[in-house]
Amino acid sequence: MEARVEAIARGEAGELVWLLEHPPLYTAGVSAKPGDLLDATRFPVFRSGRGGQFTYHGPGQRVAYVMLDLTRRGRDVRLFVRALQAWIIEALAELGVEGEVRDDRVGVWVRRAAPAREDKVAAIGVKLRRWVSFHGVSLNVDPDLGHFSGIVPCGVTGHGVTSLADLGRPAPMSVADAALLAAFGEIFGPVAEAPPPL
Repeated sequence: MEARVEAIARGEAGELVWLLEHPPLYTAGVSAKPGDLLDATRFPVFRSGRGGQFTYHGPGQRVAYVMLDLTRRGRDVRLFVRALQAWIIEALAELGVEGEVRDDRVGVWVRRAAPAREDKVAAIGVKLRRWVSFHGVSLNVDPDLGHFSGIVPCGVTGHGVTSLADLGRPAPMSVADAALLAAFGEIFGPVAEAPPPL
């Protein structure tokens, strides 16, 4: 990812988004607080240079690493993060879920009726280098939600974590990917599928 970001910054490669699944692991962003890692032995912990705090990645979660040239797209970090949120919200709408953002919390959230609460369905953690973005977003399609209990997800307490399956909107990963692809085009412009990197 870092090599691709450097190549994009030098004008030697095009923008790219990777859609993937990780094995179970925790990642720590630059703002991660040691006390938010509740079970350091549960899964491997990787320190990353992305923004944000601790999060979980694993099977059933779609991770999108977004490598875009913000010099071409306007050097506005807040606008870029809002566009990422809009991308996820648009994809969720395609999947029958109403996602929302909160001024005091990062990510995309859904309202739950019983008991009344808000749960996070997608996380955002990005970094910029030479105005090229990397890291990105993660959408909970059908991960084991119990795996989030080893951390304080994104440093947020008092709210839960959910998934499409938990919300009663199960979808195969291929359907979630199709929604993400269509929504990406709506928010960021035309896309073309590319083979996985070697």
